[in-house]
Amino acid sequence: MSGYLTTDTEKEKAVLIGIITPDQDEAKVKDYLDELSFLVETAGAEEVKRFTQKVDHPNPRTFIGSGKLAEICDYIKENKIEMAVFDDELQANQLRNIEKELKCKVLDRTNLILDIFAQRAKTLEAKHQVELAQLQYLLPRLAGRGSLMRQQGGIGVRGPGEQKLEVDRRVIRNRIARLQAELSEIRKQRWVQRKQRRESGTGTVALVGYTNAGKSSLLNALTGAGVFVEDKLFATLSPTSRRCKLPSGMDAVFTDTVGFVRKLPHSLVAAFRATLEEVNEAQVLLLVADA
Repeated sequence: MSGYLTTDTEKEKAVLIGIITPDQDEAKVKDYLDELSFLVETAGAEEVKRFTQKVDHPNPRTFIGSGKLAEICDYIKENKIEMAVFDDELQANQLRNIEKELKCKVLDRTNLILDIFAQRAKTLEAKHQVELAQLQYLLPRLAGRGSLMRQQGGIGVRGPGEQKLEVDRRVIRNRIARLQAELSEIRKQRWVQRKQRRESGTGTVALVGYTNAGKSSLLNALTGAGVFVEDKLFATLSPTSRRCKLPSGMDAVFTDTVGFVRKLPHSLVAAFRATLEEVNEAQVLLLVADA
């Protein structure tokens, strides 16, 4: 197993895998894989090679065809690759079958994004939201997660949700219900805050856009907020609101929000409902784009 261990000075090596389908052409898949590569880098690993295959639809057993899987398996063995990352969400049986063939850690895009969020979560609200998303994603996939994933640790098995995998499913469901209740209370608190702003006549502006587009930098420039800025995906998970005075003399509250990403997992959207409502309720949406 020593070939799978990672040190502080050594990044996990990853291969990226995507499929080209009738409704997803090569150019689009390239864009998706470029983004996936950035996600892999943000998680602390490095892309070594990427594989694509043209298919009419995903293989229900292994997602990709047996020939392509064998090709990837040979490459992984020859180059001592620790991790295979699929650009689409995998089902429990697909995870199990692919890991059995490749004999390395297997992740999908959703798992990777959740792992990054787990490392970025700093506030109690963000931690609750990430844990909820992890548990909702992992619960139907417990049977598909093999021993390799658990033994190797590192990327893909970090965060509060992952720490509960050995717990009974009933306990996990109870934890999900508790997290949902606590996040519901946070939503109520945010609603009260927004109501007070409206009644005071304060304008509200939500900064929205792709992750790492510069929303936090713009908030700092406009308000002197001193919000943490980093050239990585998802540096901001919890909304940060700061008040400033517009040239007209009107007070306005600018809110920095979690960034968008392609193929954003449904479980993550649901878990971050309290945060995303800041966008829905804003009077103005200021779209930030990286030129």
